[in-house]
Amino acid sequence: MGDGMATRLYLVRHGENRANLTKEFSSRKVDYPLTIKGQLQARQTAEFFVGKDIAAVYTSPLKRAQETAEVISGRLGIQAIVKENYREVDVGEMEGRPPNAADWALHDQILWGWMNGSPERLFPGGDNYWSLWDRFYQGMLQVANDHPGQNVIIVAHGGIFFTCLPRLCPEVTPEWLWEQTNPNCSVSEILVGQEDGDGHLSGKLVTWASCTHLSGEAADFVSAYPVPGDLDR
Repeated sequence: MGDGMATRLYLVRHGENRANLTKEFSSRKVDYPLTIKGQLQARQTAEFFVGKDIAAVYTSPLKRAQETAEVISGRLGIQAIVKENYREVDVGEMEGRPPNAADWALHDQILWGWMNGSPERLFPGGDNYWSLWDRFYQGMLQVANDHPGQNVIIVAHGGIFFTCLPRLCPEVTPEWLWEQTNPNCSVSEILVGQEDGDGHLSGKLVTWASCTHLSGEAADFVSAYPVPGDLDR
């Protein structure tokens, strides 16, 4: 990948929403707006991007991502573009059930299996790895084609970033990502471009899940995964 015409992508995880607190799965039927803290996180993130020459803002269709993107794009004076490609991992029949330890264990088994030789494993009624990767990759390819050499923001979700980044950026391993955190409104930076000769899109990670732009209450993060006591409420 030649960095000269590479697109600089800022992958922004959405701000806090109710599902982060309840530990509900949320990809289609469960769709909460930002909490008050999530709105604050979005505003502080918007300030981070002022002066960074952002050409476009894309977002997942889920409310928490759209609202985050609208705060950012409004501050930058551009219109956020909603793309189905960036919807969170579809967990199918698990969504809408009361959060419980068994479902979370199955969720982690499937995601970890995707990264370790079982990409065909399916969330019943939802995604397998190939369906998720195909829509994410097509979205990234379109952005790279439409914005060569430009800076672009994509507001989406921790699950889709975690599962798709190792395939997009070969130097990133699932084992390394599994040990990292990715708090609400963290910003990851990657360079993406097409390989010479074959048109295949590849990426290079610059920064993962930076939160230095967040402060005060906005930096009081909740865990992306259940911690002891979360599922007993």
